[in-house]
Amino acid sequence: MNTEFTHFDAAGNAQMVDVSAKQDTHRVARASGCIVIQPEIWKMIAEGSAAKGDVLAVAQLAGIMAAKKCSDLIPLCHPLALSKVSVTFEMDELLSCVRALATVETVGKTGVEMEALTAVNVALLTIYDMCKAVDKSMMMTDIRLDEKTGGRNDWTR
Repeated sequence: MNTEFTHFDAAGNAQMVDVSAKQDTHRVARASGCIVIQPEIWKMIAEGSAAKGDVLAVAQLAGIMAAKKCSDLIPLCHPLALSKVSVTFEMDELLSCVRALATVETVGKTGVEMEALTAVNVALLTIYDMCKAVDKSMMMTDIRLDEKTGGRNDWTR
C-alpha cells in the first residue's frame, strides 16, 4: 500500500499530481452505493408513479453528467476524456433500497475512480431530491469503490 499523499508537495502545499510521464492505459472503475427509502417510496419508484416522473431515468442522467463534471467539483481531479459512463440501478425490496452502480472508462494517464464515485453519489442525491417531498429520512449508505483496473495496479474490493 502506498502511504504517501500525492496531492501535496514537499512543503505541504496542495498540488495536482503530475501524470505527464505515465503511459496511456485503458482504465475502468466501478462504484456503488445505496439509498434506503420507505417502502411506499420504493413502490413509487418501482412502478414509475412518482409525482416528479421517472426517478431512475433522471437519476441515471444526473449520474452520467456528474461523472463528466468531476474535475469541476473536486479541486485536484484531472479533467478526463471519458469513453464510457454507465449508471444502472438495482431495486432491493427486502432492504427497501435502491443500489446505484456506476462504471466509468477512459484511455489515459490517470484513473477514473473519482468519476465513478461521483456518478453514484449524484445519482443517489437525485433520487433523494425527487422523493424528499414524501420522506426526508432517506439515507445514502455503503458508497464505495468496488473495482479499478488499468495503470500500475488493479484493485477489487
